[in-house]
Amino acid sequence: MKKYNMFAFGVLFAFILLSGCMEQSGGKEGMSIDAENLTVGSTGSGNDVLYQVSTIDALLQGVYDGVESFEELKKHGDFGIGTFDALEGEMLAVDGDYYQIKSDGIAYPVRDNMTTPFATVTSFETDETFRVKEPMNLTELEKHLDETLPSKNLFYAIRIEGTFSSMKARSVPKQERPYPKLVDVTATQSVFEFEDVNGTIAGFRTPDYVKGVNVPGYHLHFITEDRKAGGHVLDLDLESGNISIDITNSFFMELPEDGDFYKIDLSQDLQSEIELVEK
Repeated sequence: MKKYNMFAFGVLFAFILLSGCMEQSGGKEGMSIDAENLTVGSTGSGNDVLYQVSTIDALLQGVYDGVESFEELKKHGDFGIGTFDALEGEMLAVDGDYYQIKSDGIAYPVRDNMTTPFATVTSFETDETFRVKEPMNLTELEKHLDETLPSKNLFYAIRIEGTFSSMKARSVPKQERPYPKLVDVTATQSVFEFEDVNGTIAGFRTPDYVKGVNVPGYHLHFITEDRKAGGHVLDLDLESGNISIDITNSFFMELPEDGDFYKIDLSQDLQSEIELVEK
C-alpha cells in the first residue's frame, strides 16, 4: 500500500493583469514574442495546482525508488515532466498521454502500474498564448520568456509547439543499488541530436525560492510530433512556434513516508549540482 505524508504549500498568488504586462514587453526592440497575438484565458480554476512528488534535492542524492504509481499521478494532471523508478528515463505528459523516453531515445507509453520517484504535473489550462516571430536558441528563449511573463515569483507550466532546426536532448538508463548521485548518472547520459524536427516541449518555470524543492528556473522535456522520440532538453534552436502558458496559483507536494528519503541529508545546498545536471 502506498503511504505518504502530505506536505502542502498553501501558496495563493494574486494574478497580475497579463495584458498590461504584455503591452509593456511588446514595445521592446528586437522582441521575438508576438504580444499582439496574446490570448488570455480563464484563471482561478481548481485545476490551477502544481502537484509534485518528492523533491529535486532528494533525486540529486540518489533517491530513485518509485513512490507513486502513474495511475495515481494521472489523477493530478494531464501535463508534466518527471522520471521513473530507478531513474529509468525521462517522463513527459501532454494532453493526458504519458511517455517514458528511455536511454535509447525512444518514447514508450507509460503503464499505470509503473512508479515515479519525482514528478511535477498539472491540469494544463491555457492562460496566455503567443507566437515566436524569429529564431532563437534556448538561452534566448528563456530570456524572452522572463521578459514577457508577468512575474518571476509565480509558477508556470510551459508548452511549446514548434519547428526546431536543432534539438539536443538526453535521457539516462536504469540504475542499480547502491544508487549513484544524479550528477554522476548524467555524466554518462545518452545524448540525442535532432535536426529540422517538429515537436512539443513540456515543462515548467519555477521561482528561485523553491530551491531544493524543484529546479529553479526552467526545466523542459521534448517529444517529437509523431510522439516517437525525445528527452530532457539540453539545447535547441527554435525556428518558429506557438507558446502556451498556464499560470498556477497553488503548489502541492507529497513526500514519501519511508525509504531512502527519510535517511538522506536535505540540508545541503546542491544548486551547483542542479546546474550540472540540467545542462
